[in-house]
Amino acid sequence: MIPANVQVNIDEKAIKEYIQQQIDQQIHETLLMVDIERLVVMTSMSRRFLEDEILSDPRMRLIERRRNRKRWWFYKQALEVIEEIVNDW
Repeated sequence: MIPANVQVNIDEKAIKEYIQQQIDQQIHETLLMVDIERLVVMTSMSRRFLEDEILSDPRMRLIERRRNRKRWWFYKQALEVIEEIVNDW
């Protein structure tokens, strides 16, 4: 019998990127709305910075929803607006 010699090359960077894409896709599909606490986590920006630079922007105020003192934003719209704001810097 001839011994089998198998060699597998794994591209760790490609695997990490694929996993991150899948995670992002799952999160994107499951979130409907986000609050400021979720935005802090998603953007890695402080709450104060978000308040001063992002949430005070008229584009974000347009998509803001309020109930009592709580504020929410639709996830998909919020991401698009935040991307526009950041690209304008």
